[in-house]
Formats: sequence, structure tokens, C-alpha cells
Amino acid sequence: MEQFGLVAPFWLVVLLWVARIVWLSFICTLLAWLGIRALDAMTPHIYQRQRIGESPVATGLFIAGFFILVGLVIHGAVAAPAVFGGPLLQYFFDFRRLGLLAVSFVVSLLIGIALFYIVDKLTPRIPFASINDTPVAVGIYVFGYLVFFGLILHAALVTPL
Repeated sequence: MEQFGLVAPFWLVVLLWVARIVWLSFICTLLAWLGIRALDAMTPHIYQRQRIGESPVATGLFIAGFFILVGLVIHGAVAAPAVFGGPLLQYFFDFRRLGLLAVSFVVSLLIGIALFYIVDKLTPRIPFASINDTPVAVGIYVFGYLVFFGLILHAALVTPL
């Protein structure tokens, strides 16, 4: 009788699937860290990392934003299309998907910062730089960025190529 389904044992398929999720999550977390560093450089008048540490509420908001980002990334990695049965190296290092993540990172960062400055100029009565006055405001600002970036990475992960 012919065998239906996968030739590899189910436990091996699950193990490889989990390893791929961990790998993609690690890559996206690295991109998020780079994004925060780039955000520091592109908005030098807002001292994100310094100010967040001054308030437990700001720290909590930062951690909450990070968990939402990681949740979006893990969901995207779980839902990301993948073909099992080909070369194992290609299963983990899908260069088209990794390239899409890199492009999404750069484009979202540039668009986000550009829109930040445009909206800041279009709303002169709302001084965006004043968020630097309180750590909680900086925490909310970075929280929003992390959620924004998590959504971008999620979209890049689940986009069929």
C-alpha cells in the first residue's frame, strides 16, 4: 500500500517548524532592536532609551510594546507560508522572505520617521518634541513604534511570495 502524507515523522516536522519560528523571531527581534537604535539616531531630540528607564510606567509600556511586537512576529512566523520537503537550509534561510523583512524594515522606518516629521510640521500647536518632557510620554511613543513595527514585520512574514 502506498504511503499518504509526509515521509518524515510528525515529531520531526514539528521540531523543524518550532526551530523556524524561533529563527524568524530572533531575526525580527534583532530588526526591532536596530529599529529602536535607528529611531534614536533619527530623532535625536527625543532620548528614548534614557527617558524610559526613569519611570516604571514608561518601562512597562516599553515592555508591553515589545511583547505585542513579539506576539505579532511569532504569529507571522507561524502563519508564514513555507514548503516542507525541500532542502532543509532553504526552509530556514528563505532569502526572499528575509529580503522582504529587510526591505520592510527600511521602508517602514523611513516612512514612519517621515510621517512623524510631516505631521509635526502640519500641527504646529502640538509640539511633538515635548514628549521628551516626561518618561511616560516617551514610553507611549516607543510603545506605538513597536506596535507599528510589529505590524509591518507581521505583514512581511505572512505575505505569499
